[in-house]
Amino acid sequence: MYEGAVIAGRYRVLGRAGHGAMGTVWRARDERLDRVVAIKQLFGDAGADAAAAERTRARTLREARVAARLRHPHAVVVYDVVEHDAASYIAMEYLPSQTLTEVLEGEGPLVPEYVAELGGQLASALAAAHAEGVLHRDISPNNVLVTTDGTAKITDFGVAHAHGEGTATGRGLVVGTPAYLAPEVADGADAGFPSDVYSLGATLYAALEGRPPSGTDHNQLALLKRVVRGEVRPPRTTGPVTDVVLRLLHRDPAARPTMAEAARLLGRRASGGVLPPVPAPAVVEPAPARPRRARVVFAGTALVLAAAGIVAATSIPDRPEPAIAPAQLASAPATTAFAPAAAAPPRCDARYQVVKSWDGGFQGLVTVRNGGRAGLAGWTVSWPTPSGTSIDDLWNGKLLRTGATSAIVNAEWNGVLRPGETTTFGFIALARGGNRGLPVTDCRPAG
Repeated sequence: MYEGAVIAGRYRVLGRAGHGAMGTVWRARDERLDRVVAIKQLFGDAGADAAAAERTRARTLREARVAARLRHPHAVVVYDVVEHDAASYIAMEYLPSQTLTEVLEGEGPLVPEYVAELGGQLASALAAAHAEGVLHRDISPNNVLVTTDGTAKITDFGVAHAHGEGTATGRGLVVGTPAYLAPEVADGADAGFPSDVYSLGATLYAALEGRPPSGTDHNQLALLKRVVRGEVRPPRTTGPVTDVVLRLLHRDPAARPTMAEAARLLGRRASGGVLPPVPAPAVVEPAPARPRRARVVFAGTALVLAAAGIVAATSIPDRPEPAIAPAQLASAPATTAFAPAAAAPPRCDARYQVVKSWDGGFQGLVTVRNGGRAGLAGWTVSWPTPSGTSIDDLWNGKLLRTGATSAIVNAEWNGVLRPGETTTFGFIALARGGNRGLPVTDCRPAG
């Protein structure tokens, strides 16, 4: 691979974007659609025989299939899989960004309100993944991208598992980043949706405290032992955001919230809601505090899509193999309108935005807010649909009807909103003649 090379007659390489333990990511231009993309090239298996090359090809296709199940504004989008010179490549969304690891190294611990915001974004994407039967298995700061406007996106489904997909690891292997593994997985048990919840909690703990819950250690086996024992350093940060993070870090998988519940809890923290406190687990002494920074917004050119995330595979004998159980929203909206529904509680408001448009279609984003004084148990957003316009793709909601009126109901994970809380859904629409629809929405509570 070299700058100027053309992959599959379509993707012209512009330069290296990054590399990791499993592969390299290149920045390239899609000459067919005239857009910049990220091209992921996985490292081949040991040896140069045909069987090794086929294993790498199968692994590339498997990752693309798993990631392509998920279309969410806070997950990196997979566009295509191509083959070139006997190698396979994944074409993905290109994001000027930094990994959360790089953010923490440069800025130190983040303020709790921003951690709650980032956590809510990531949890909503992972809840959508879980709803599709996709288990990430390697949630860590290395696999969280923070874009130039401060938005978080989950990436790298290289070791993810989806129902119906084959395994990509051998027996006796713990797959993931050791400091962010759930205790049961570090101990060799099967990974499951609760282990993703724990790993998200460990990632948010690191964002609050500057280091993972069980600390760090060059001796990975010693670190794994602390993780297995559920050793969590008492956090120096206190408050409602820390309380939620500690719920995610519960030693018992059955006592952790689901990922959808985690998204709701973090959303409440970001909007200033109140929850009862949770006792902090005490094990090891805390590290010295570092100065806290406010919400990070990057300027200029930053690193692009992190290359295949760091995956540590540590051999654990006599244990069963763990069970191997992303749509982009641009900034600068073109059209915005805000229309409240009925004044009496329960009540919801909806804001409609066209965030990107092209010949023959556009991308829409709708923000739903509980503007009443009572809790909201579900919602339906609708607006007039001009002739020739139809919804082609939808995330974070369900299409109830279309035609003269587009009507969207909440997804399972974003229907419950407390007063003042918000959630979003997005869609791709096909529109003849460049019509973007009317920027007027009606939001009605469920029931």
